[in-house]
Amino acid sequence: MADFFIGGEWVGAAGGGTREIRCPADGSLVATVDEGTGEDTERAIAAARAAFDDGAWSSTPSWQRGDLLLRVADLLDRDRDAFARAESLDTGKRLVESEYDMADIAACFRYYGKLAGQDAGRVVDTGDADAVSRIVHEPVGVCGLITPWNYPLLQTAWKVAPALAAGNTFVLKPSELTPHTAILLMRILTEAGLPAGVGNLVLGAGAAAGAPLAEHPDVDLVSFTGGLATGRVIAASAAATVKKVALELGGKNPNVVFADADFETAVDYALTAIFLHSGQVCSAGSRLIVQEEIHDAFVDEVVRRAELIRLGGPFDPEAETGPLISAAHREKVERYVATALAEGAVLRTGGRRPDDEKLADGFYYLPTVLDGVAQGSTAVREESFGPVLTVETFTDEDDAVRIANDTHYGLAGAVFTSDASRAQRVAGRLRHGTVWINDFHPYLPQAEWGGFKQSGFGRELGPTGLAEYQEVKHIYQNLRPAPQRWFSGDS
Repeated sequence: MADFFIGGEWVGAAGGGTREIRCPADGSLVATVDEGTGEDTERAIAAARAAFDDGAWSSTPSWQRGDLLLRVADLLDRDRDAFARAESLDTGKRLVESEYDMADIAACFRYYGKLAGQDAGRVVDTGDADAVSRIVHEPVGVCGLITPWNYPLLQTAWKVAPALAAGNTFVLKPSELTPHTAILLMRILTEAGLPAGVGNLVLGAGAAAGAPLAEHPDVDLVSFTGGLATGRVIAASAAATVKKVALELGGKNPNVVFADADFETAVDYALTAIFLHSGQVCSAGSRLIVQEEIHDAFVDEVVRRAELIRLGGPFDPEAETGPLISAAHREKVERYVATALAEGAVLRTGGRRPDDEKLADGFYYLPTVLDGVAQGSTAVREESFGPVLTVETFTDEDDAVRIANDTHYGLAGAVFTSDASRAQRVAGRLRHGTVWINDFHPYLPQAEWGGFKQSGFGRELGPTGLAEYQEVKHIYQNLRPAPQRWFSGDS
């Protein structure tokens, strides 16, 4: 069965390329899918361009576009089990996590389905009864949407839902490692009534299939979620055509724990912050920054509990976290830990592959805690994007804020304290796009998500997430036009 969806039809790769998708938990073959190149992406761009220029979707009343998104949400609920299973097979994450994500994905489509019909623009007071001035929001045009492998369908929903709500057409390029939920989504978009050409899907490696989305003059916006290095390439490529760009490029996220925090709660969240999905989360709390007077007791308890975490595949009911996405990614994490140790970090636990023979065919890596990590070292500067927690120590509030902000990233962070005033002060001083107080990881479709500094620019979710996919236009109408007689030659 052909896996590309272009111009309303399922088609194969022009060059006949294919890729095997294997489950990271055990290396088993999930499926063989079509593998595209720039030629396929250019076909999809042409289809999206033609559909947008035709105007049928952009001129559809916004409330009707919203109704389609609400139908999609209902279909996602109907097919929840199939989507969750497909996501777990591709990513290796526990099935329970994929099932949990499905509720959030449907909620995203519902949020934008309801928001779509609420934007009536605004009227500007001209001070002249004979003139009318309006501000309206129009779709950007053709959107290139490039999504990552760690949360494939969730990140796709964050882009597709507002893009469609705003009246755009799109070309979706998911990670080549995790394509199956994108394929399933295109099928239910069609079932929900999305017109041909409005939504298009291509598969393939980023350098081949993804690059045209940043470079092509017929693409009006490119939205990318992924690594910093690739984000820089996309931003540079997009600059040639001065298209709109939205980038979410990960983070090195601080989790600040004050001595007055509830000990049990803070330890529990410190574990969840970094070891959920084996740390393959852009907002993972990979930097534990703990006040010095509780450092020893706190880190000892984190280490004790980390050693009890059970690893396993997506359908193992005993598993508490899963594998890394690939052998190459595990090797990257291993190099990261080796560098940290060479720079003086103290390995408290983990730092290697598990001994369990049942896990030998998967890409597993033990939950790892690195203590005594020096500020400015590689370990606190670079993402491991794995189950690796670094520990730093602070003395007082100013010291905590200074350390937490000492990063070129700025996606998310947290502060744990029983002092409500301190919590608000620290949250206000942290240079991160999301700050949690006595919590970690929750997000809401109605609340903006995105980073400061090199975590990217632009926002997903919330009203601003819709605005990313809109252009603002000023329409001024003179109701009583008459000659102005500015120049002497006028009669």
